[in-house]
Amino acid sequence: MHYEEGKRQFIQTWGRLGSEWGINRSMAQVHALLLISATPLSTEQIMEELSISRGNANMNIRDLLDWNLVHKELVPGDRKEYFRAEKDIWEIARRIAKERKRREIEPVKNVLEQLQAVEGDKNQPDIAAFIQMMEQLNSFVGKMDTSIDVMLKADQNWFFGTLFKLIK
Repeated sequence: MHYEEGKRQFIQTWGRLGSEWGINRSMAQVHALLLISATPLSTEQIMEELSISRGNANMNIRDLLDWNLVHKELVPGDRKEYFRAEKDIWEIARRIAKERKRREIEPVKNVLEQLQAVEGDKNQPDIAAFIQMMEQLNSFVGKMDTSIDVMLKADQNWFFGTLFKLIK
């Protein structure tokens, strides 16, 4: 496989994976391109490489900046903005987990805590079943939240060492 073909395949695959992680395909493709680029890229270079519009490129770069997965870089003598992706895969995983926790788990936790406190006669089977399910879901989401917190605070070697011990 030639470099250009491998590059195209990686960008397409990362784009599909991004959809599974809850981000749009274009955002993941911009991220993939910046991940494999040896030098920072301008918006124009990203647009040309991925055949996307300026608006699409700008919106996705802004989102990647918000996720802290991409950084702006100044190139001396050039007025354009350039962008470079975080290259440490462990750090990328931590940042994605942190952002997903903030966007997905924390709101669900808040809603489940409210739903647990639903009013009504707890002797009625439907109400009792509802409350019990909300308690179980809240407990499960709380454990997920704690697990993500452990990962975010963990050193890479400790985390994988512990994970492998659990698997055995």
